[in-house]
Amino acid sequence: MLEPEWEAKFEPNSFGFRIGRSAHDAIEAIFDSINKKSKWVLDADISKCFDMINHDYLLQKLKTSPTLGRVIKAWLKAGWVFEGNKEDSDFGTPQGSVISPLLANVALHGMENRMTQLAKSLRGNKFKNQSSLTFVRYADDFVCLHPDKEVIDKAKVILQEWLKEVGLEVSDRKTRVTHTSSGFDFLGFNIRQYKVGKHKSGKSRNGNRLGFKTLIMPSKDKTKKHYEKIADVISSHSSAPQKALVLRLNPIIRGWANYYSTGVSKATFAKLDHLIWQRMTRWCKRRHHNKSAKWVNAKYFRIINGRSWVFSDGIFSLTSHAEVPIVRHTKVKGNKSPAILIMEI
Repeated sequence: MLEPEWEAKFEPNSFGFRIGRSAHDAIEAIFDSINKKSKWVLDADISKCFDMINHDYLLQKLKTSPTLGRVIKAWLKAGWVFEGNKEDSDFGTPQGSVISPLLANVALHGMENRMTQLAKSLRGNKFKNQSSLTFVRYADDFVCLHPDKEVIDKAKVILQEWLKEVGLEVSDRKTRVTHTSSGFDFLGFNIRQYKVGKHKSGKSRNGNRLGFKTLIMPSKDKTKKHYEKIADVISSHSSAPQKALVLRLNPIIRGWANYYSTGVSKATFAKLDHLIWQRMTRWCKRRHHNKSAKWVNAKYFRIINGRSWVFSDGIFSLTSHAEVPIVRHTKVKGNKSPAILIMEI
């Protein structure tokens, strides 16, 4: 009941926990903003978003029917029981509940509009036109982009003041102002503009060479954590059958690769596959330290569909990151969502 109503109201660059929207839409919105122009970036995170939302502010903003309003208020104030002790909930929304993400989006609705107001106030002064200011939010993570650092600093102050009304604040530890030439991480991706020569440079709308190229790829931190997870699985399966190891690893590899298949990920995929192959060869040799390398290789590796050195028992084969094709994501239209389309029909 609440979701279709608010889907018709939510701002175009809000992508987290919404029907028919994803992290890839947020990344594509950022790419559309900076692929033709370098900008300053406010990369921010809201501290304890789900835990600190002001109940009175949220209930007033919902403006729903009295009956539903009383139900939501009772649910917010219900508290919780831990080790036999009841704790009150005077603020925040319980994490793990199906309605909590929607209520969080309702509470944060208006941030982009506030940035639009800031953009309009820049008209006629020394700053760039209002279309150069971009705000993208995914749940409690957001970025603000503009060619002038002074505007970004001002946006940070305005957003901090706006969030105080909601009972929230920006996390100092996870918030920074940087430039697209230095790069920044958002939703597991690293977004950066690299200086390149004229033959690899991107071009502006009028055809002039920009001198840089915008690349979006898996962040180093997420890549490292992914490899460490795979390494832990291999280590914990030192005496397990080959089939068991393959079946445990395949969903991990395929899921991670699918998420990053919309970025410039081929080099990262190839590096991960090589590291995994090295670890697999060590896994095999430890199991048969008295056998020759030729015997070990023949037992555990095969040629599958033209791919050599595939870790396989002939039936179950380890998938590779490189098998996942790189496909450019098409961003959802800002004012469209499945809920709105259903209401229009």
